Amino acid sequence: MSRPLHRGVPAIRVTSSSNGLLDSQVKEQIEKEELDRNQSSHSRHRLTILLLKSSLVVIVILALTGSFWWTLSISTSSRGHIFHSSRRLQEQLVSDLWDIGELSFGTSRMKEIEFCPGELENYIPCFNVSENLDSGFSDGNEYDRVCRQGSRQNCLVLPPMNYKIPLRWPTGRDIIWVANVKITGQEVFTSGSLTKRMMMLEEQQISFRSASLMFDGVEDYSHQIAEMIGLRNESNFIQAGIRTILDIGCGYGSFGAHLFSEQILTICIANYESSGSQVQLTLERGLPAMIGSFSSKQLPYPSLSFDLLHCARCGIDWDKNDGSFLIEVDRVLRPGGYFVWTSPLINVQSSLRNKEKQKRWNFVRDFAENLCWELMSQQDETVVWKKTSKKTCYNSRISGSGPSICSKVQDVEFPYYRPLQNCIGGMHSRRWVPIEERATWPSRSNLNPSELALYGLHLDELNEDTANYRIIVRNYWSLLSPLIFSDHPKRPGDEDPSPPYNMLRNVLDMNARYGGLNAALLEARKSVWVMNVVPTTGPKYLPLILDRGYFGVLHDWCEAFPTYPRTYDMVHAEGLLSLESSQHWRCTMLDIFTEIDRMLRPEGWIIIRDAALLIDSARVLTRRLKWEARVIEIESNNDERLLFCQKPFFKRQPS
Repeated sequence: MSRPLHRGVPAIRVTSSSNGLLDSQVKEQIEKEELDRNQSSHSRHRLTILLLKSSLVVIVILALTGSFWWTLSISTSSRGHIFHSSRRLQEQLVSDLWDIGELSFGTSRMKEIEFCPGELENYIPCFNVSENLDSGFSDGNEYDRVCRQGSRQNCLVLPPMNYKIPLRWPTGRDIIWVANVKITGQEVFTSGSLTKRMMMLEEQQISFRSASLMFDGVEDYSHQIAEMIGLRNESNFIQAGIRTILDIGCGYGSFGAHLFSEQILTICIANYESSGSQVQLTLERGLPAMIGSFSSKQLPYPSLSFDLLHCARCGIDWDKNDGSFLIEVDRVLRPGGYFVWTSPLINVQSSLRNKEKQKRWNFVRDFAENLCWELMSQQDETVVWKKTSKKTCYNSRISGSGPSICSKVQDVEFPYYRPLQNCIGGMHSRRWVPIEERATWPSRSNLNPSELALYGLHLDELNEDTANYRIIVRNYWSLLSPLIFSDHPKRPGDEDPSPPYNMLRNVLDMNARYGGLNAALLEARKSVWVMNVVPTTGPKYLPLILDRGYFGVLHDWCEAFPTYPRTYDMVHAEGLLSLESSQHWRCTMLDIFTEIDRMLRPEGWIIIRDAALLIDSARVLTRRLKWEARVIEIESNNDERLLFCQKPFFKRQPS
């Protein structure tokens, strides 16, 4: 086979005597011509880009000048008809400029983001215990969330070596793949909270059994709590006004898993843990959870948010810090709500034999009384208090016997990791309504006009939002269903799924507004739960979401969300990019997208609905993130588009 010649190089006849010399001459001639061609090509490329940019500048100047004189020439009445088309042309122009800018910068701008090193497979920005210790944090404060400058890694977190897609709900509630979480066999069987050891380690799976002999099982424990409150059993929680529970140090979520069948929404919070994480395993089971700690800062929830707080051997010393932890419990607890605490410290016989335990128990009991909590019942190691429904209780206390009432300046309804307060909060809130006076679930989700008035909303606005999301969810499901059924056949060990047969369980709504997506998914009988996030830069509707009986949290999307990698099946964002652009992009769109990628499991979905111009820009970034993406036009709204993406399953290669 003949070897191809360089184009433009003349053929030269070579004799044996002059072979070396001519080879050298030919080589020099080829190199010279190659250099001339490269320089010429580079000059032409630079000239082309310069002419292109100059032309664009001239076009923009002419367009703006023409637009100015044209605007002066048209009548006021016709401007409204022209505005819409003009705006679309402006958006298209900016989009074209963006694309040309990308081309002019070449491949460096469009380079795909690299994968993170293997040691970052469970990476969570803002939670660095060793760095906190080096900075002088101690006494539990080393677990605090600290978002330092440069703490974010601009790389894509790969799953563990043998990661597998989670099993369908409800099978996935009781069985998870051991390779998907970071835990050792020893951690499975070490002592912990009441529900932490109710699981069995098999070859590739961890199975959770609520019918454990330990504490007679979660079912009997829940039944005991119901009786201590004065109810027949846990199925009566709803009738007693209990819908949302904050489970502190939840173990691995078995308490909430059991109550889910009773339509009780239980959210787990626990400290960051590098291995054997309660939050990571709970989320892997398809149960609500997030990282949060009682150490030095208030939780990112509004005052008066939960109907019941639960702590079963949760590891918090409630008698420490002058009772500030109990004050924070009181702040997020609704009037008439319950605090359930299970601890060896409560055991009367044990405390009598140990003076130190007795002293600690007496402090908690007396402090709770000064918070106007009624001790309803005490059995074995469990005690139940009920928060007062009457504000007059605080005025009837003996002067100086307990924490004071917060002033209006101190009583911030929307704290975002503020330092813990030593005064009683929530007293100035217009949402001070006892749980027994609220509508029970599911009627609670439909707030009445007087309740909506607290947020400056009318019933028509909420009804319109609900109607819109019914259509939106129906459209989303038409996109998701073919992918779910075709890409995910029944796996070995997976039971036949019960309705509605979906592969979605953990959903994150990055800009939840009134909780419309959550409401529509439940109405459509989808077996999902939604983490409703209200951005710190947007309207503060988080109390409304919580009052509807959903769960939500305040968050700044220029910071990392307090969760582990691969913990959500779908991430939804409507209007978030517009919100951030209105704040002059405090962080980049790429920063937000890499955080979405970190939170999303392999083969998970991203749905972004926003202004057409922003969606076009976002579409460009999806290539760098290696997402499979397509843009969908919205027939009912020409100003918006839908970006529908799926995160590929990249497997880590053996080192």
